[in-house]
Amino acid sequence: MKNKSLVSITDFSKEEMLRIIELAADFEKNPNQPLLRGSVIASLFFEPSTRTRLSFETAINRLGARVIGFSDVNATSTTKGETLKDTIIMVSNYADLIVMRHPLEGAARYASEQSRVPVVNAGDGANQHPSQTLLDMFSIYKTQGRLDNLKIAMVGDLKYGRTVHSLLQAMSHFNPTFYFVAPDELKMPQEYKTFLDEKGIKYEEHHDMQEVLGEADILYMTRVQKERFADLIEYERVKNTYILRNSMLDGTKDNLRILHPLPRVNEIAYDVDQNPKAYYFKQAENGVYTRMAIIASILGVK
Repeated sequence: MKNKSLVSITDFSKEEMLRIIELAADFEKNPNQPLLRGSVIASLFFEPSTRTRLSFETAINRLGARVIGFSDVNATSTTKGETLKDTIIMVSNYADLIVMRHPLEGAARYASEQSRVPVVNAGDGANQHPSQTLLDMFSIYKTQGRLDNLKIAMVGDLKYGRTVHSLLQAMSHFNPTFYFVAPDELKMPQEYKTFLDEKGIKYEEHHDMQEVLGEADILYMTRVQKERFADLIEYERVKNTYILRNSMLDGTKDNLRILHPLPRVNEIAYDVDQNPKAYYFKQAENGVYTRMAIIASILGVK
């Protein structure tokens, strides 16, 4: 993994993913390990973020490195017309690694091709979010004690949801069964279903979330992303399609855990938060340890 960019979850092998999970568990036990003292890491967020940016920057600080970069594209030379290519070439002269979020699909791959240093994709449009996938896998492993042969329900925005696209690809190594629950406007894209078909992975498509709750080991809720819709009338029509309430969890498996990449809007009611099956806030904490593992691995100190 040393000096290797992480743009898509497919950039890492099954063995490399398992190694990240192993390292994340190590960092959780001892989160202050200044292995990168003297290093500089660039955090370039061309799109708003709370958890991803802060957890990456927390991970960098806990590893002893320094952070440069920006969280507001309006404070950069992009507003003067500077191209992404020029920005990346310039920043790669300053830093040992670049963490980047960008609204355009493919921007992270393009950046990795221009950069002198490794690039970690912190989300590019509706395409990929590999560090989120790895923290999701760490969370699944912690709550289930395994990754193999799990039943995973994905609910909500499966069309634009980069987190479900990446997680689907990663978990395909572990013989899951997927339940896709979405309105017709937000169904899982055909390319991902074809990917599963080619690997012989089982999946079902549903409109009613209640139909799959009793089967699932993992319930992965997603937000309907207003910012991905060109037609706001379509957004208004589907935004409240799925709302998980605490009463709906009666009769579900004891081992069921509810994940969500956050932020939530109203797709998980607040009364779910106190249920022991709710895991999304701990999932967000797991992001720090997982991102420490990713950075330490790429920079060759673990």
